[in-house]
Amino acid sequence: MRALVSKTPGGPDTLELTELPTPELTKDGLLINIHACGVNFPDSLIIQDRYQFKPPRPFAPGAEISGVVAEVGSEVSGWTVGDHVVATIPHGGYAEQIVVPAEAAFPVPKDRDLDQAAGLLLVYATTYHALADRGDLKEGETLLVLGAAGGVGLAAVELGKAMGARVVAAVSSEEKAQAAKNAGADETLIYGRQPFDKDQSKQLAKQFKQAVGPNGADVIYDPVGGDYCEPALRACAWEGRYLVVGFPAGIPTPPLNLTLLKGCDIRGVFWGAHAARDPKANRESIDKLMTMWSDGKINPLVSKTWPLEQGGEAIQWLIDRKAIGKVVVTTK
Repeated sequence: MRALVSKTPGGPDTLELTELPTPELTKDGLLINIHACGVNFPDSLIIQDRYQFKPPRPFAPGAEISGVVAEVGSEVSGWTVGDHVVATIPHGGYAEQIVVPAEAAFPVPKDRDLDQAAGLLLVYATTYHALADRGDLKEGETLLVLGAAGGVGLAAVELGKAMGARVVAAVSSEEKAQAAKNAGADETLIYGRQPFDKDQSKQLAKQFKQAVGPNGADVIYDPVGGDYCEPALRACAWEGRYLVVGFPAGIPTPPLNLTLLKGCDIRGVFWGAHAARDPKANRESIDKLMTMWSDGKINPLVSKTWPLEQGGEAIQWLIDRKAIGKVVVTTK
């Protein structure tokens, strides 16, 4: 099979297309013919040896795949050859085939698009866990979403609206603002690029406060970090919940006196650990997401696709913050 692999630590330009043996089916696994792989920020870290774990080389990046079941392990029930499937994996998605444990796979309705499916699991499951489990988002509350035109950002806009919230989307361009509006955002604001000096930080805080209204944001969804964190925290409501999702702009150090003054919480969101610790609740949440997708309440936006051999360009597109919604690498 073909695979796009990392042989030495480095950027996306170091990935090489090569031939690897077909993965060996395990008794508890599914052999999947990969249709598409979602591109995510950790893909850029793992190939540089900057991620939480370092797979032995050569390895293919890619942690989110969609495809079709090619073979079923001898001890697996509930799956048949030809079923459509999505799964998250530690790595290996930039390839034509993979074996995953059956318990880690989720069925996809056959009337759903497999490119979209490759952009569904990580961002929507993360975001649903964030808003429902960690953020306790309630109908009628105000949700401020940073980085609202990225994959998780647009998922937060859609899910926030589906949960009955007023959604304020913060983005970095007019094009991204339009994407957030198309996803259902009630209001958008455009911020500049960091780094911010003290005056610029105060001005951004003012923007956030004006957009969310005098009572502040009940929930803030932050997949960005960096210099955007403190201004957003200043716009948090009394007893609001600030959700820490990711740090592509850097790990921030917010002044904790703000949490005292606002009586608010800063809550971490680690969907992968949640899924591992409570797989039953996670599967129930993903079943809900599949139903919402089938019912048209969410509609994953895949704005751009690349063929497997150009997967490095897809990662670079994400690094350069050009992505709107999800981008995927396809094998077909």
